[in-house]
Amino acid sequence: MSAEGSPPEQSLIEYPCAFPIKVMGLNVAGFSEAIVSIARQFDPGFDASTLVARPSKAGNYLGLTITVSATSREQLDELYRTLSTHPQVRYVL
Repeated sequence: MSAEGSPPEQSLIEYPCAFPIKVMGLNVAGFSEAIVSIARQFDPGFDASTLVARPSKAGNYLGLTITVSATSREQLDELYRTLSTHPQVRYVL
């Protein structure tokens, strides 16, 4: 327990839940497909039709919002790590 009296790993998120993640990367062929593939590794039921894509003003970058079915903090942590280490990804929020 922490000094405040709550468990140190207590999450503010109630699982399972629909959890949106924003991914920004280079606007290149295959980027969206790569992110969908990663999402499906962690959420086999991920529906690619729910993906929201927004190109940057100059068109060099593509912002994607994926909404996964989150079942645990560990799942989300590993998903964030996997997305962050992808060579085409610049930011994950």
